Amino acid sequence: MKRWLEQLFTAWEGARTHKLRSSLTILGIVIGVAAVISLMSIGRGTVAQILSNIESLGSNLITVTPGMSFERGGVMRPIGSTTTLTLEDAQAIAEQVPYVTAVAPYSSSSQQLIFEINNMNAQVIGVTPAYQEAYNLETSEGAFISEYNYQSGAKVAVIGANVEEELFSGVSPIGQQIRMGSRIVTVMGVLESKGTSMMGSTDDAILIPLSTLQQTVSQQRTSTGEYLISSIAIAVSDQGQADYVVSEVTDLLRSRHRVASGEDDDFSIRSVEELVSAVSETTETMTLFLGAIAGIALLVGGIGVMNIMLVSVVERTREIGIRKALGARECDIWGQFLAESAFLSFSGGIIGLGVGWGLSKLISATEIMGSITTVVSSDIVILALAVSVGIGVLFGFLPARRAARLNPIEALRYE
Repeated sequence: MKRWLEQLFTAWEGARTHKLRSSLTILGIVIGVAAVISLMSIGRGTVAQILSNIESLGSNLITVTPGMSFERGGVMRPIGSTTTLTLEDAQAIAEQVPYVTAVAPYSSSSQQLIFEINNMNAQVIGVTPAYQEAYNLETSEGAFISEYNYQSGAKVAVIGANVEEELFSGVSPIGQQIRMGSRIVTVMGVLESKGTSMMGSTDDAILIPLSTLQQTVSQQRTSTGEYLISSIAIAVSDQGQADYVVSEVTDLLRSRHRVASGEDDDFSIRSVEELVSAVSETTETMTLFLGAIAGIALLVGGIGVMNIMLVSVVERTREIGIRKALGARECDIWGQFLAESAFLSFSGGIIGLGVGWGLSKLISATEIMGSITTVVSSDIVILALAVSVGIGVLFGFLPARRAARLNPIEALRYE
């Protein structure tokens, strides 16, 4: 222990004696560690933001969409534009599948919305009252669509936060009338902002009763007169029963759609839990990729450490000879130079940690890259410091080896 303390003291004295050289050596490590911290914090922050938006929909949500699907990167994606789901399918799921608390069929279309001189294009979603529970929605003003509104086909609407901002800037939207194509609907509520997720967003949408949409927009029907719908959202009472519910819904819909044994489903089912898992894997890979890019800067810093340490060996050749003549072993010389390179790298790592943390906070505060909240976690800090010290030891190995193997007689003669 005493020997290591002496070597660290010697390393400190060497750095203090050659301030400019040591500072330039440390600079490469500082840049590398700061790059690792800031880029990986951006990656982690992006992951956290995406997952938060998805999970805000509710971890017990299952969605059924028409058409077959295939798997890409762990995420199921629909094939084609086949419309196979009906309002009666949703009713059958609600009546026959256990562990289901809400079944929300819905359809959507794109419409031009007009209020006074303001207008915008928005997604109009025809929903039932169960849509609020299925998607975990809350209103910031007014109320959500009621069962009475749905049954009577009332011409009312609940608008997203972005629709309120664009159409009703500075004006309370409650009770106001929006022209939607050839129809006029009255705003009865405003949804709280949920942000954007891979499963869509209600911020840019206007919700009206599904019965009203069926009257407003030409809706397709099956040969038996059933209304076709875009999707079905299902809320499960027990998240642990999600797989069972998916299995039951699959069997029920295959039976209702008369899908023969061995044929592919004409619908696809996905849960928020599956989506979160797939997104987590993808975004973690992205974060590691960003870290690897930043690691290149650390590699360059390590080369700078090795270069300076080689110069140091040449400058201190005579000193090494004297130490060996006085009884210093090869391991002592080796340890001294490794300690010096590790000390320089660790110092650079500590400073780089501070710089990287500051950059991360600056990015979050000024929204340089948009509304990204960076996350500096302990594992990122430990990884960056460990890699910086490891690089110091790795790139200090060759200079330390050269110093340890110097012939003491030749070293004493060196001028």
